This record gives sequence, C-alpha cells and structure tokens, in this order.
Amino acid sequence: MAQQRRVQLSTLRPTSTVCVLGTELSLDVCGSAPKDAVAFHVQGTPGVKLYVVHETQSVKLPSSVSRWPLAAGAEVLLAMDALSKDVGDEKVRISYFGEAGGVPVGRAMLYLTCVDISLDTDTSRSGAVSRTLLDKATWTWGPDGHGAILLVNCDRDDPKAETPDNRDTAVRSYADLKDMSQMVLRTRGPRTIFAGHRLLLHVDFSDADKVGVFYGGNSVALEEYKHVLGGSKLAYAIKPSRHQEESVFYVEGLAFPDVGFSGLVAFHVTLLESPEKGLLETPIFTDTVVFRVAPWIMTPNTAAPLEVFVCSVDNNEDFVAAVGALAEKAKCPLTVCPLLENRHDRWIQDEVEFGYVQAPHKTFPVVFDSPRDRGLKDFPVKSILGPDFGYVARQAPEGASSLDSFGNLEVSPPVTVRGKEYPLGRILIGSSFPRFGGRRMAKAVKDFLIAQQVQAPVELFSDWLQVGHVDEFLSFVPAPDRKGFRLLLASPSACYQLLKEKQEEGFGEAAMFEGLEAVPKPTINEILSNETLRKFNNYVQSCISWNRDILKRALGLAEPDIIDIPQLFQGDVAAGAEAFFPDMVNMLVLGRHLGIPKPFGPLVGGQCCLEERVRALLEPLGLTCTFIDDYFSYHVLSGEVHCGTNVRRKPFAFKWWHMVP
Repeated sequence: MAQQRRVQLSTLRPTSTVCVLGTELSLDVCGSAPKDAVAFHVQGTPGVKLYVVHETQSVKLPSSVSRWPLAAGAEVLLAMDALSKDVGDEKVRISYFGEAGGVPVGRAMLYLTCVDISLDTDTSRSGAVSRTLLDKATWTWGPDGHGAILLVNCDRDDPKAETPDNRDTAVRSYADLKDMSQMVLRTRGPRTIFAGHRLLLHVDFSDADKVGVFYGGNSVALEEYKHVLGGSKLAYAIKPSRHQEESVFYVEGLAFPDVGFSGLVAFHVTLLESPEKGLLETPIFTDTVVFRVAPWIMTPNTAAPLEVFVCSVDNNEDFVAAVGALAEKAKCPLTVCPLLENRHDRWIQDEVEFGYVQAPHKTFPVVFDSPRDRGLKDFPVKSILGPDFGYVARQAPEGASSLDSFGNLEVSPPVTVRGKEYPLGRILIGSSFPRFGGRRMAKAVKDFLIAQQVQAPVELFSDWLQVGHVDEFLSFVPAPDRKGFRLLLASPSACYQLLKEKQEEGFGEAAMFEGLEAVPKPTINEILSNETLRKFNNYVQSCISWNRDILKRALGLAEPDIIDIPQLFQGDVAAGAEAFFPDMVNMLVLGRHLGIPKPFGPLVGGQCCLEERVRALLEPLGLTCTFIDDYFSYHVLSGEVHCGTNVRRKPFAFKWWHMVP
C-alpha cells in the first residue's frame, strides 16, 4: 500500500504542497467546506490522478458523477506519476455547492509539485545498489529473502592506525570505503523545491552506536569524506546538489549482533516542510531502509585450509618442522609465531578462533580473540589484525576459566537434523552440564556465539576433563560418502578392545612408550590388569557416551557417521581426566592430510598397534595419516597437536543470508 498523507485545504487562500512519486495525498474535503455547502466538485490538471472515496467505494475521476455529497467520510485521493518540471505546475480545484446548486459557495485550490525521493541499498543482495519494488523496510532470511547487509568494519586498512577501523570516525583509505555498504539517496524534481524543504537522513537512537555513515559530497577525494551519522550524531541535513540527483553514503557496522542487539539497523530519509517562519517543520514523507549486520562465522575442520599457524617456543623445533612438512604436503602456507610474540605461550588454538564475515560485495577473515589472555594475548592485534583481516574479542569480567579457551570452541560441518538444515554447521562448546557448580564458558562469549544466529550452538559436557576442552574428545574429518564427514570420538572401550585382541594374539608383553626416555613403559598385560585405570576409563567412556547421544540428536547423526578412535585417559573424578598417551583425536586436519599425535603404543610386528588401527579406520576414507611426536613438547603439558596449531580456512560457498535460522 502506498504511503499516504492527509492535506488540509482552505477556501480563503491557495495551498501548496509536495507529492512524492509513489505516494498518495488524501485531501480533507469536509474540513475546508463552507458551513452551508452540501456537495463538492473536484477537477485537476492532466498530471494528477484523482479518486473520490464515497461510502467506502473508490471512484476514479473523471466519472459520470460530477457532484458528490459532502457526507461524513468523503475524501479525495490523488497520486502523480510524472515529475514536475516547475514548482506548482499541477493543480487541483475543489468547488463547494449549497442546496440551491448553481454558483459555487466556495473554492479551494491546491498547487502540487511532484518530486522523487528514494533511499536505496543493495536490497536484492546482488552486490550493487539498485531501485527495487521489494519492501526496503523489512529484512527476510532465505534464498528468496531480501534486505541489505552491513559488515562490521573491524579490520585495519591503514597499518599506521592504532585501532581497528570500526573504532575511528575517519576514512583512511579507499580500501576502508570498500568494506562499507553503499546507501544511495536519489532526489529528482525542480531543484528550487528542495531549497524550501529540508531533507534529513537519520538513524534511531537505539541503533546509533552500532553504525557509522560517511559522506563525501560530490567529491572522490578521501579527505572530503566526513563522518555524518552514528554515535552522538542522530541526523544529517542533506542539501541536494543542483547538478546531481544521487548522493552516495557509505555505511559501516561497528558492532556484531549480541545480547540486546539483533543485528538489524534502520536508516530513514525524511522530507520536512516549513509552513511559515518561526513554526516547527512538519514531516511530509519518509523512506526507510533496513540493514542486517553480517554475523561472525566459524569454519569447520572439513573446510579447505588457507593458512596454518604454530608457535615457536624453547623446545619444539621438531614439532614446528613436522607441522611445516604436513602443511607443505597439503600445499598450505605456514605462519610461525616467534617467541618474541608468543612469550612462551604455545597454545595458539586456545587464544584465537578464525572465522569470517561476508556481504554480497565483500568477504574477509575475522579473528575472534578469547578472554584467556596469556602469553599470546597481543598476537591477534599486533600480528593478525590488518588490511582485510578483522578482529573481535569478548572479555570475561567474572574471570576466565579453562573453558573460555577456544580449544573448547568447535563447529560441525553442515548438517540436516530432522528436516531442519544447518548449512553452516553448528557450534560446539563444552560446559559443566550435567554437573552443577562446575566450570562454564564465559557468559559474554556464549551470548555472542548464540547471537550470530547462523550456527546455533550445542552445549556438550567437557568439565569431566582436567583441561575441559571439546577438542580433547572429538574431531571431524572429511569423507567421500554419507554426509561428507565423519565425527571422530575418543573411545576407551575401543582401546581396551584393541589391547585385549593383541593380548589374545600373544603380545601381552609389548610395552607402551618405547623410545621415550625416562617414561614408565607399561605392558599390555599391566594396562589390562590395572583395575583403577579400567574403572576410571569406564567413567570417562560414560561421559563421552553422554556427548555421543547429544551429538547424534543435535547433528542428526547415525552410528555409521561416527568413528571410535582408541584412547585411554588417566586421573581422578575430582581433578579431571587427561590423556594416558597422546590424544589422537586432537589432530590437525588439512584437507585429506591428518597430523595426528603419535601415541607411542605397543609395538606389534615392529608397528605401533594404535597407529595401525587408526590408519585402518581412516585411510579407507581417502585420508593420509601422519603421526607427529608431540610427547615432550605438548602432551606432558596437557595438550596435543590441535591445541598447538590453528588454521584459517576457506569460507563456505553457501551464503549465510540464504539460510533460515
């Protein structure tokens, strides 16, 4: 339905007003009628379309009825579909008649100027701004959805700048402008009409701290771009140029969706009419556009790797070399974070999570910095934040626990669950559930993840582990069949089964940890007869089985989608569990190349029986297993290969706005 505005008329003096293309004016014929009038006649110049609404029937003029009774509720509607060449070049005259008819008892004249005012964005999500018949004031999800998209401008295009671009009110480069979304104001019609009216671009108070708007006038020079809207600036008066019909504004997002912010932001352009000097202006037309701020999106293990990160510390040269060799096999660049930047902190998986943001016109990676803040705390800002590489962080004012490290933040590949599609997968985080009073992920981090909407988080139980991260008992690897992946779960029962098999084959005296200095070397027989260890692993298995059931429900998995990786744990219920030998599911996945912690299992026929079993489980999927020795450099410090590495991956081909959360 067209935007409609009521116009008061007068029989004492002519009235002038503006009609915006695509809108209707409702003329108050009764309000201006002389007291003895009982009927009216209306006529207009050719550029005006007139309708009389009488007893709820709408009749287009001219019609066979020339006079209409002045009944309550009678109104005249008008619309115009061509721009005026001059101010007041179209008119409408209403003549009022008394009982006797004959000569009119009064006349009201209305002079009209038709202009076009339109605020447009990339509503159709094509990557370019265009005029559209779609409803610009609403935002809808799905492949047939519409509504513009805004990126949080959280990269740093000027290397000399102190802060990310969303924390300043300057345009520092053309690259900075390219991260923003365009909003185009079109004004057509006689230019003098705009001198007597004001055009305001404005944003709601509740949205003002979430956006910044820049305007360069008719100039392309960077220094001409001024911050005109956002923060404390709620409105900007536009002076339409005499020569230009379009004004291009650049809009940046300042904040990601979060608690209290759905991600939707509205902008309005309003035309104000000033009736007389000293009187307040009145709004006569408003156009509204809505943007949604693009969410931060995680990428799963199964996505193609683009860059591998590892830290160089005092005793891990061989580990760094092994990760480098694997990255080379996978044709993936390696970035080594030096000691000076990591300050003896090797756990790069725990400090950051790599994701991305995307709009139809632009995609760039964004690193999410955890509240953990140990030696690596400055690395994301100093070394990763840069041109087209964004940064976002959340703090834990209540104090960070181990569960706030991002080894405790994973995402599944795309899944369909009971008919509901999750084309970007589902986030997996560990918690103390079903135990009360345990550790939990910081509220700020969890709230942020939920608010992104596109990767609905699933809470798993990880507080049974000493460190407490989900990557200690699960991983995903690509597969050529079924859902395109397998879920790998650490499995004490699969490990006991394997060891029992080897014992029955006569290898009971084969020992663990051969070749490792100063490490006790229990045999298969000793492990199988250790009742305390077995009881503890029964408890661990029940914790993992609980998660298995949650994962099957939440990700729509069946048993053939899951592979049990033999693994034993040690510890006690109070202190929590840690891996008895290097935790093989805590692996680095680079396409079909897997970097798996070397388990140092019992040698059977010169081969580690644990490695052999894992190869037999994974190689039929077309995967290549490389076992990396992380025993002294990571394992004894309560982490493994995945904990000590990180990967920036290729964004999904699927566009997030095509989903329905």
